[in-house]
Amino acid sequence: MEFKGAMGGIYRLTEWITRLAASNLLWVLCSSPFVFCLILKLLVMNQNLTNESLQMNWAMAVLAPLTLFPATSALFTVVRKWVMGDTDSGVFRTFFKGYKENYKQSLIGGIFYTLLFVIMYVDYTVYMTQLSNLQIVGVIMLILIIILLVSMFNFFSMVAHYHMSTRQIIKNAVLLTLIRPFRVFSTMLGSAVVIYIGVKYPVLFLFFIGSVVAWFAFFNFYGTFLKMQDQMEKMKQKDEEQTSIEDKNSDNL
Repeated sequence: MEFKGAMGGIYRLTEWITRLAASNLLWVLCSSPFVFCLILKLLVMNQNLTNESLQMNWAMAVLAPLTLFPATSALFTVVRKWVMGDTDSGVFRTFFKGYKENYKQSLIGGIFYTLLFVIMYVDYTVYMTQLSNLQIVGVIMLILIIILLVSMFNFFSMVAHYHMSTRQIIKNAVLLTLIRPFRVFSTMLGSAVVIYIGVKYPVLFLFFIGSVVAWFAFFNFYGTFLKMQDQMEKMKQKDEEQTSIEDKNSDNL
């Protein structure tokens, strides 16, 4: 049954709210060990418990590749369907299919990104707090951390969209981040705005923030993908036309 007019608009809005909430809840559920440690860390930080906060950091570093990365890849599998126009696929089925198929790549990629984040964060902390003469290096490390964070969005998008080796996906995710700075800025700014709203209203993290950020990140990635694909097609067509002209000139000779 299809509604029209105002009723149709309300129905579609309700449908999208349900999709976003369902996928976000699945994401939170599957990454719940990491989320639990994150909440504990925020609590101990408020009480200035340094040792406990450090323990939570290590716990999150261990749990992120095992839970957060596979759950996020599954979430990107869901939003990929939406961005590409397939809104009829079941959220539950699509999520867990993506979770199962991409778990190994997400785990390996999660280990890679987590190790880099830990190393860069430690370096940044040391340069900014203990080596005051070298704080410029700390600023550089902060920039690299931001670039790495944004490349992670491309990593999840590629895991959901391509069939490549994990090494190729990580390499291409970083390269795409570097060669498309405007898309990087757009993704970073849009995600920051959504997360800021979530900080103001924490309950939104449970129902919407993750799925909205994932949708926006894949939307940007897919726009880049289509543009690059179009450029490649034009280059291929140009090469074919050039080859055809050269063949004709060769025949005339």
